[in-house]
Amino acid sequence: MCSELVLSKCSGKNTDAPVEHSGALLRFRDGSVTTREIAGTLVPHHSFPLSCSPALTARHNFREISHARQTPSNQPRLIANMPPSSSCPQRYLLRCILICLATAWANVSPAAPVAPTPAARQLSVVLPTPLPAGLIAGRLFIFIARTSDAEPRFAPQTSLFAVEVPAASAGQSIIIPATTPGFPEKNLADLPPGEYFVQAVFNILTEFHRADGHIIWAHQDQWEGQNFARSPGNLYSAPQKIRLDPRAPQSVVLPLDQTIPPIQVPPDTAWVQRIKFPSPLLSKFWGHPMYLGATILLPKDYAAHPTTHYPVIYVQNHFSLAPGFGFDPTPSASLQASWGRQRAAAAAQHRPRPEPPPGTPLTGAFANTETGQEFYESWNSTDFPRMIVVTFQHPTPYFDDSYGVNSPNCGPYGDAIMQELIPAVEARYRTIQSSYARVLSGSSTGGWGALALQIYYPQFFGGAWAFSPDPVDFRLYYGGVDLYRDTNAFIEKSTPGLAGGAAMNRRYSQRAAILGTQEGRFEWWKHTPVGPDGYPLPVWNLQTGVIDRAVVQAMRANNYDLRELLAREWPRLGPQLIGKIHVCAAATDDFYSNFAVRLLDEFMQGTQNPHDAGTFLYGPPGSRHGWRPTTNAEHVQAMAEHIAARTPAGENPAGWHY
Repeated sequence: MCSELVLSKCSGKNTDAPVEHSGALLRFRDGSVTTREIAGTLVPHHSFPLSCSPALTARHNFREISHARQTPSNQPRLIANMPPSSSCPQRYLLRCILICLATAWANVSPAAPVAPTPAARQLSVVLPTPLPAGLIAGRLFIFIARTSDAEPRFAPQTSLFAVEVPAASAGQSIIIPATTPGFPEKNLADLPPGEYFVQAVFNILTEFHRADGHIIWAHQDQWEGQNFARSPGNLYSAPQKIRLDPRAPQSVVLPLDQTIPPIQVPPDTAWVQRIKFPSPLLSKFWGHPMYLGATILLPKDYAAHPTTHYPVIYVQNHFSLAPGFGFDPTPSASLQASWGRQRAAAAAQHRPRPEPPPGTPLTGAFANTETGQEFYESWNSTDFPRMIVVTFQHPTPYFDDSYGVNSPNCGPYGDAIMQELIPAVEARYRTIQSSYARVLSGSSTGGWGALALQIYYPQFFGGAWAFSPDPVDFRLYYGGVDLYRDTNAFIEKSTPGLAGGAAMNRRYSQRAAILGTQEGRFEWWKHTPVGPDGYPLPVWNLQTGVIDRAVVQAMRANNYDLRELLAREWPRLGPQLIGKIHVCAAATDDFYSNFAVRLLDEFMQGTQNPHDAGTFLYGPPGSRHGWRPTTNAEHVQAMAEHIAARTPAGENPAGWHY
């Protein structure tokens, strides 16, 4: 552990000059302004001081951090992280004299050459003048890419580094030292020598005074889906090409001189419309205006049939303004039919078409999805069922979706969707407002959300189709971890199929510590209890992997383990869920969630009073997360057949089959 010294600025001296130093960490303090040494060099006094902690966690209480960094005295003084002077006055005085002499010597004599190391690297990020909102707080991200194919903030593979910024003002410089933690590298110093393209993004945070009494800082979504790299109002720098050379110290300046513009919402058309409105329930919980929305895909000739009412498919997925199932009337540039369309055509002619060979990457072939233009052709074709597709938009200050359920950290999103969003849709559009005509569909996070809504509100919805859902049984959670029995998520298992799960958990935990609560690889932010500081408690320690059993039990008590909830409440839920659960999983899932699906399948096979096995389908060898057994058009047709078969006597489904 390094010792830390804070020196007052001496009159008549150039105290802003760089000072070479090894050993104790030096910094000047003048009032509330701080400078500190980064890798042996003092940064100028107007630069912003960064936390000295070796690693960042995903829970950030910026009010406490800001308070802790205030200078307790207005008098310039010399402070050392050592025993107080009263306990060792002679040693303390001697050390102060030696440090002052060393500082003075460094200002009048050239420093002796030192062997440069990667730790000498540092970046300086400069805030614009003036700032859009005066004093701001946030999280500063540094993207470093190896190619210039795209801006680093949009590049598919980048190194990412981050620091917390409790408060910053116009013109300040934020120093990013070589010890700054990152992903996949442990810190900035671990980047190998070479040429890179670097870009900075400042994710501005909002102070929320929540109804539960907690005050937290988080990013207010700007209808971009909690993507800080493209969130309106966030600051960013132009990409710069740099060369990292271990033989020489480097200092790169990144001016945050650009602001991300507002999201351009596409205009409504005869096919696609959008709604957005403030949610009273969510705004009350967050103490801040919060919004819900939806993208509506209308059936062919909707306006020409003013008396017809339609079944509705409620789609749960990550945030998107696009219409459901990839609908796109824009002609495709490719003249070749997608693999999904070719397979569907072969099936219609009763011709077998083999799956792609093992090792084929996850594309339209393994997902079985057609292009958006091909789905448009099906949607607009003769004899295709006429339905309405509603895609939810429910971003939270933590991530781009809420899972569609009530949770301690995100608030009453389930209530808001059921009491505000769906009623708004059904009041504006001609839907059949009966349980049998409301179905749910979703993939991955959306797959879990679709299942959860069906199970939580079994009489309101008529069926749920979940593709590659997030873990539905906590006995096989992310990476194959048994949250009830295992003690550490970073310990590999010998069980067939689970190899590599612990490594995945470790890797994404490192990423979560960098991204903070916006990390989407683990969805626990919506499920776990609220910590004493108001932020979500992690299921396991991000550094050590130790599982927090109290957190797990709280998640179970809140009914987020869907299989466990069904087992516990089957006498009540079973009769209301007959024929409504449909789940598809890949042979190999990138997050190991296919194993939890098999546990749910096993439970459903054994249900009694009533017995209902549900419908479970598994992909062929080589299929991965997101696999679907059908094209989107076939999926819609299957849901339409499900609805038609359950239409009550006296109602005619032919009305929506024109």
